[in-house]
Amino acid sequence: MGYLRPMRCYAGLVLLLILVGGTNLRAQEDSECLACHSDKSLTMVKRGTTISLHIDPAGFKKSVHVPLRCTGCHEGFRPDELPHAKKLVPMACASCHAEAAPRRGSVHATAKRNGKPAAACVDCHTTHSVRKVSDLTIEERQEIGVATCARCHGDVQQRFLGSDHGLAVATGVRGAPTCIGCHTEHDVRSSADSTAPTSRTHEAAMCLKCHLDDPQIRERVGPQSGFIAGYERSVHGMALKNGNEAAATCSDCHGGHDMRKGANPNSRVAKRNIAATCGKCHPDIKEQYTYSIHGLALANGVTASATCTDCHGEHDILRRNDPNAPIAAQNVSAEVCSPCHTSVKLTSKYGLSADRFRSYNDSFHGLANQAGNVQVANCASCHGIHDIKPSTDSTSRIAKNNLIRTCGTCHPGANENFTKGAVHVIATSGDDAILYVVSTGYILLIALTIGGMAFHNIIDLVKKAKKQLMYRRGLLEHEHVGHRLYLRMAFPERVQHGTLLLSFLTLVVTGFALKYPQAWWVAPLQDISPWMFELRGIIHRVAAVVMVLASFYHIYYVLVVPRGKQLIRDLLPVRSDITDAIGVMRYNLGLSPTKPKFRRFSYAEKAEYWALIWGTVVMTVTGIILWFDNTFLGLLTKLGWDIARTVHYYEAWLATLSIIVWHFYFVIFNPDTYPLNLAFWKGTLTEEEMLEEHPLELAEIKRKADAEANE
Repeated sequence: MGYLRPMRCYAGLVLLLILVGGTNLRAQEDSECLACHSDKSLTMVKRGTTISLHIDPAGFKKSVHVPLRCTGCHEGFRPDELPHAKKLVPMACASCHAEAAPRRGSVHATAKRNGKPAAACVDCHTTHSVRKVSDLTIEERQEIGVATCARCHGDVQQRFLGSDHGLAVATGVRGAPTCIGCHTEHDVRSSADSTAPTSRTHEAAMCLKCHLDDPQIRERVGPQSGFIAGYERSVHGMALKNGNEAAATCSDCHGGHDMRKGANPNSRVAKRNIAATCGKCHPDIKEQYTYSIHGLALANGVTASATCTDCHGEHDILRRNDPNAPIAAQNVSAEVCSPCHTSVKLTSKYGLSADRFRSYNDSFHGLANQAGNVQVANCASCHGIHDIKPSTDSTSRIAKNNLIRTCGTCHPGANENFTKGAVHVIATSGDDAILYVVSTGYILLIALTIGGMAFHNIIDLVKKAKKQLMYRRGLLEHEHVGHRLYLRMAFPERVQHGTLLLSFLTLVVTGFALKYPQAWWVAPLQDISPWMFELRGIIHRVAAVVMVLASFYHIYYVLVVPRGKQLIRDLLPVRSDITDAIGVMRYNLGLSPTKPKFRRFSYAEKAEYWALIWGTVVMTVTGIILWFDNTFLGLLTKLGWDIARTVHYYEAWLATLSIIVWHFYFVIFNPDTYPLNLAFWKGTLTEEEMLEEHPLELAEIKRKADAEANE
């Protein structure tokens, strides 16, 4: 190796030596070095390569090392050499910059090129024009942060410059990440090194350093902090935290150097590319999705079609057995399927049925699901999960030829009758003519019956209230009667009534708790424990059995027991009941001055009794059909089972409203008995009560008593 020195350099140096006193040389000044090294033609040949030894005086003067002399870094000057030794020994940068010492463990120091570190300090910082970072503008810092690394990593630079991060750097966006923002400066380590910030175990924290912890950046990007932080508690984040380095992290989905926003069609997280991105870790599921109705629609350009993140979420993906996960059994229908299949925009645009979720929610499956039953069928149970296909596809789970097998997964012994009848059906929608007639008929019956009861009782209440007011004001005197008590309900009758009362109220509460699981009085009960739904079902069935047993005992009582035989004879309708009902209406409306007199049972009590008999039979028959669903679905078809369910529901409303409006009025709110008729408890009525409500029975009792006394 030798120097090629221009003659004028030699002349200048010789003159300089004479001026300073011959061979008594002192340490060289910077100006003396620049006397030669400011010449652009000064070069050396090293291993056949010509290397420039030129130093830009202007750049050198701006260097952070300006207070130092050349000899501060270059050692090996000897006074007997002109101008210096052929090979000077450079001083190690770390001797002054101790903070750069960790670099010795970096990939640049450990990786070798021609037996030397892959990158030395000067490869990044340059030699004579090193400047303070604090003296650089933001644009200069960003440019240096990319251009410096590009000297060795040109292929990576090209990908980075095309990414959203690279574009942000190029346009001078404050806080835009450069190479050193992710890889650090001196301690650059391979991503395979578990201590590196870009390693799989630390990558998420590195990304969140800007996207979550930096308020300026967080405000500039779209997602909110909660969404971004969701990764840490997701199934991927938790798996990575627990040591599973195969779990997906930021770059697996968004890319590393080629990160692009989802709006970019070339982005890994663009709608059409998400399945392929997820498929890198879940290839089998990706294959199923590709041929599903959603996957095919998305491939054909229907960007509204669901893909992985629409169902599972994006950053906050949770395990399917996590109760907070949208794909959990109790949530999937409402949180995953419903948003699309109830959307007016989507259903009208693509010709989808908008009532599918509503009809599911109204079914037993949907109601049980809302009540917290995680084992009941949801949308995915029938339609599939990743392999959802239309019913016209022969491989679909809901294809006609496959329905028996699909239903059979939950209903052992399912047969062809299970498939006869609409699956998604709302009785009042008119989609099924029979169910529409049944439901509409019951609604009209309830409206007319309860409306008539309410009108009857309101005018009765007004008439009796006026009468009681006249008693209190002394405008009307009570008829003087004895203090004798008369038997109204014998002990067996009171037991039957009590059993009926308790079982009926229990059935009402537990039955409507199933139908309205989100009601204010139901939800707190369900929050007590997950098994409250099962307990509700058990209590409902026990109460039903109690009522049926009480009914059988009542049949025995009225057919065998003498008092029971008389009871049923007295409850049989007669022609006078019609004239009595008309007479009471005329009296209450002020059209007649006298009120009809009743025997042991009035038309109101007879109507209630026979309505109770009818309701009990209907509710028992339909309840048995609903209880033993597998059996009766196989016998009556799905349509027959739906008819029974519709009748059971509306009959329950009719019975409940009748008891509230009719029975409760006469035994509680009736001014003649308020606040409560205690005959159901004591079994007796006073002579005054008998005279008011059952005068003909009272007269008959007295007549018989007089006849017996005269014998």
